Amino acid sequence: MKNNCYIMDTSSLVKLNRENPIDVFPTVWKKLNDLVNNDRLIAPKEVSNEIQQNDDQLCKWVNKNKKMFKDITKRQIEIVKEILKKYPAIIKTDRKYDADPWVIALAIETSTDPQKTLFNIKRVVVSEEKLIGNKIKIPFICNDYDIESINVIDMFREEGWKI
Repeated sequence: MKNNCYIMDTSSLVKLNRENPIDVFPTVWKKLNDLVNNDRLIAPKEVSNEIQQNDDQLCKWVNKNKKMFKDITKRQIEIVKEILKKYPAIIKTDRKYDADPWVIALAIETSTDPQKTLFNIKRVVVSEEKLIGNKIKIPFICNDYDIESINVIDMFREEGWKI
């Protein structure tokens, strides 16, 4: 049994809903619910804000899984400021919400908080963004902070899910 805690980006939930809709693949979403209920699948509130711009099944799922979405802390604000100073291109200025730096900040915060690392739980960012050269994307910044970044299918593999 893995002890990973996954920090989910909007892109993974959107892709999963697009390719494995909740009404057609309920088993996938039940397994995600189990991770949420066991505090092993989390995301910053900014991810919820991005998803709630649409009124669809994913939005309804997000509303039923509020426990997953963590409030922003002072420490995360400090981390996001540091990230933006180093990598201003991570933010897309044409968007109302941009969760990317907050996903990374939550991963960094939970990885370095002594109270949350008591049981040696590995924090892993889940995003559909890919590492492409020096493009300022989630995986690139995660590498800089020694945080593993995988896609949602790799998360399924890590968990040993066969669906």
